[in-house]
Amino acid sequence: MRHNVRIHYDNSNGFIEPVMWVWVSDGATLEREVMPSGKDNFGVYFNLAYNRSSFNFIFKDGLGKDVRWEEDRLNRYFHAHLGKEVWTMGDRHHIYNVRPAEPQGNVKDYYNQISHLVPKDNFYFPTTDVSGLGIPSMLGANTLTDGSILFGFFHPYAARVYLVGNFNDWQCPGHPYPQPDKFIEMELYRGFYYQPNIWLARIKPPETDSPIEYKFYLQGGSTDTERYVSDPYTRLFSDDYKYRNSVVVNPTKFNWTDHNWKTPDVKDLILYELNIYGFTDNDSEIPEEIQGTFKGVTHRIKNGYFEKLGVTALALMPTAEVPLKRGLGYEPCTFMSVEKDFGTPNDFREMVNEAHRHGLAVIMDQVFNHTSNDFNPLWNLIDDGSGEGGFYFAGKTMWGNKVATGKDEVDNMLIDSCKLFIKEYHIDGFRFDATHSYFLNHKLLHRIAHEIKDKGFKPDAILIAENLPNEQDLNLDGYNGYAQWSNIFHDKVKALLREGTFEGVENNTDDLGTAFYFSKDSFAAHTNNVINYIESHDENSVQFEVGTGGAHLQDPAIKNRKARLGLMSTMVALGQPMIYMGQEFGVERERNRIKVPWDKYDEETNRFYNWTRGLINLRKRYEGLRLSGYNLINEGKFTWIIGPWMNEKRGGQKRVIGWRINDAADPAERMLVMLNFEGHDVPVEVDCNTPGRWVKLADIDNINDLPPAGNKNPEDLDSIITDDGKFDNFVLPPYSGFIYKYVPA
Repeated sequence: MRHNVRIHYDNSNGFIEPVMWVWVSDGATLEREVMPSGKDNFGVYFNLAYNRSSFNFIFKDGLGKDVRWEEDRLNRYFHAHLGKEVWTMGDRHHIYNVRPAEPQGNVKDYYNQISHLVPKDNFYFPTTDVSGLGIPSMLGANTLTDGSILFGFFHPYAARVYLVGNFNDWQCPGHPYPQPDKFIEMELYRGFYYQPNIWLARIKPPETDSPIEYKFYLQGGSTDTERYVSDPYTRLFSDDYKYRNSVVVNPTKFNWTDHNWKTPDVKDLILYELNIYGFTDNDSEIPEEIQGTFKGVTHRIKNGYFEKLGVTALALMPTAEVPLKRGLGYEPCTFMSVEKDFGTPNDFREMVNEAHRHGLAVIMDQVFNHTSNDFNPLWNLIDDGSGEGGFYFAGKTMWGNKVATGKDEVDNMLIDSCKLFIKEYHIDGFRFDATHSYFLNHKLLHRIAHEIKDKGFKPDAILIAENLPNEQDLNLDGYNGYAQWSNIFHDKVKALLREGTFEGVENNTDDLGTAFYFSKDSFAAHTNNVINYIESHDENSVQFEVGTGGAHLQDPAIKNRKARLGLMSTMVALGQPMIYMGQEFGVERERNRIKVPWDKYDEETNRFYNWTRGLINLRKRYEGLRLSGYNLINEGKFTWIIGPWMNEKRGGQKRVIGWRINDAADPAERMLVMLNFEGHDVPVEVDCNTPGRWVKLADIDNINDLPPAGNKNPEDLDSIITDDGKFDNFVLPPYSGFIYKYVPA
């Protein structure tokens, strides 16, 4: 059967004698060279008769093979379903069944025309451009002060884009009963790198109490000829799981009351990692209708749970929309949306506002390394010829499709996500998931630090990376660098506690000092670069892990004691401590478990909880337990007193470690810390340096602070009293830890 098609070509390559070379895919034999049939205001066109349902074609300059050709990647594949008239362009491989739109101007000019309508407070209008050209993208659905909504959409290869929604009966060329008078065609503008790649439409929908839902209808430029697509910048998805429409959110309606809040310094962080769902699910003290939600967490904040415990920052596991409620949340659909199963955006804002009112910073978990495979609006959204998944992806990870971080336009979107949550949700900082350079291009992390901190967007933003194994390039200048979850601390302490190998780390004395001295010998430049932890959503609890070490460690009393030793190690090591929800009760659980049987634990009577609470509040009260700097030894703030590298009297060859704090400071600020990971008594000589009375504030069994925080009496018999600054025979019991404070006479 004979078919006819007219193929338009814009000849943007400037061929003097444009020729179309046509061949079929079965052997790629040359079928023929086709000369132009005419010209129009788009370029040249070729009228072609063909007797196959499909063929390939490419353009060149002149007849024969020894001429200038388009790039190989521009080989185009035509199929009869595209119709009898198609358009092609010299800088892309796409074939369009509609004539591509012409750019209407540049986004800078457009921005200047509407910038006076951009809300000033609690609103983020996307303007990130990591290319340095200062292009305001204006992407997403942005409600302006005159009631209009500006929709922006990035797509460098679409022929045409339409805005559709419940405001125009979802009318567009793809509607089964199209009404062209209701179509809202978006206009193409020159955006990033001054190329035509940003589509804009501004509407003023009628006022309604119902949510405004929308999508974009794309013609060309993706793997489908035409398709509906979700907005990559959507702040919220609809409740309709079939259509997953984007929803317009106006963030300026929320009444914030945290105007006097100040994000804490990194050195003052005591982090509590929690999952929104697991933290209050099945907790009988929480009203059933708000269990597992933002409101449930807010309820516990209002009740003073975290204030009493003493932590200073909530480290939220992911809150972005995921396609399936699997609990952990590490499968984001997009990066600006909020998980609707947790509540509304305003519920999220209320939780942050209440946290700030109770002295708690809020840190979000951002998963920028991969996206969901179940519902993925970015997958094949932009067909740039680069391979599977298209523009936004660059291969695979073990968790899903690897995001193409390091690409400017992709990085712009991810940085915009951080800025949006800072501006519209008052977030204090971020923890970035799986950031090792194998999974994520560190160019993005450096750009985030520059765009947010260096350029003044939020200079005190807290930036934390799960960068395992740890890498030095994220330190930046040290004090302002990323805090990394310390693989070195976690693995070494876990190996010591389980008395065996843990992920290749041995239960020996190697690197014990490194683990407690903020991993300075390994990756960190400053104490700000380290987060110490022994439990997280990704790791077994200490009690569970200890139980895997052998039959001799199955005794519940030993597991409990080791859980305390691990927690004390976390609180006293140089760097910032983090605990995982339930760890305050010594909960025994496997990794990736987010449900805590809260009803089994009572805060008033649970001895482990009250010990934990006392320990955390010691760190919170005493500056000496949260030292900060590049090298505290050189500054006279930190002195080793026992360790396996010292002589026999000082713990030589033993799994013990201890240090003195603030020798150069006022005597009232001086402290001692000692830890024993051995299963037997270890007698040591303690060099207190300062003669006088040293009062025990903490051991593995009890915590009792000095007044007014506690009722510890310095005259108690467990104080160390020394005339010459030495205590010759201090016995460290099995699996023990101590904190002492100097009390001047």
